[in-house]
Amino acid sequence: MECPFDRGAEDLGNIVALEHVNVTVPDQQVATTFYISGLGLTRDPYLMNGVTNMWVNVGRSQFHLPNRKPQVVRGRVGLVIPDREALLARLKRVSKYLGDTRFGFEEHEDFVEATCPWGNRIRCHAPGPRFGRVTLGMPYVEFDVPRGTADGIARFYRQVMTTTAMVEEDAGGRCARVSAGNYQELLFRETDRTLEPYDGHHIQVYVADFSGPHRRLVEKGLIFEESDQHQYRFKDIADPETGKALFTIEHEVRSMRHPMFMRPLVNRNPSQSNMDYAQGHDAWIAAMPRDAD
Repeated sequence: MECPFDRGAEDLGNIVALEHVNVTVPDQQVATTFYISGLGLTRDPYLMNGVTNMWVNVGRSQFHLPNRKPQVVRGRVGLVIPDREALLARLKRVSKYLGDTRFGFEEHEDFVEATCPWGNRIRCHAPGPRFGRVTLGMPYVEFDVPRGTADGIARFYRQVMTTTAMVEEDAGGRCARVSAGNYQELLFRETDRTLEPYDGHHIQVYVADFSGPHRRLVEKGLIFEESDQHQYRFKDIADPETGKALFTIEHEVRSMRHPMFMRPLVNRNPSQSNMDYAQGHDAWIAAMPRDAD
């Protein structure tokens, strides 16, 4: 029987979800102004609700923002955020509170790039076919990496993490594209620019095969923390052919038996206000209905 579908298009690889990006911030109030009031995201109401850490929900993913000296991702975080005009209006409103920071935003044809008060670049896209049915989420994290490292990085994810990875060349240059979940990717874009020293920020991913990558990482001496039964961590991405470290970004790796795997996250509708309130529209649904495809 002839199959009319591209079955390979449904393959995810071993990394099944990009769950959070963790960057430390020195001021929770300023972080709230940018991430909650500006971007229109939602503070997690259940966990980390004190004054020294904040978890911010973005569809099924999160930012983790503990209090310390600021960290900056060497690249950019991609978000899907509905209603570009509403986003721009929010960013304009918060600008008066963030004047003495690195905050800013720029409009581009395909996205709005907002810079957080400490320099993290957040690239905000409208929902579209590239992101499936996602209307609110974190579809990618893109890292700037040294020239000549993309091929080795792709080999690392294919051979060590056993997930889909390829190298492509586009208008932005050579880039390793790594599958990191349902319509989620890690991107490693080559650049000639001098990169800032790594400051300790991290990403967290869930994997289906937990022990296989762990065994290979141990063999290469790359595990630096055995966190608990459900989690371990590594920092260096090393070419499996040469052993050379190509890029450093801490990975918090969790199994699908981790208690928080697929934890439901609350997402609000940022257009709701006490001055223009509509009952039944407090929550935002992070995926569009089928008839909206």
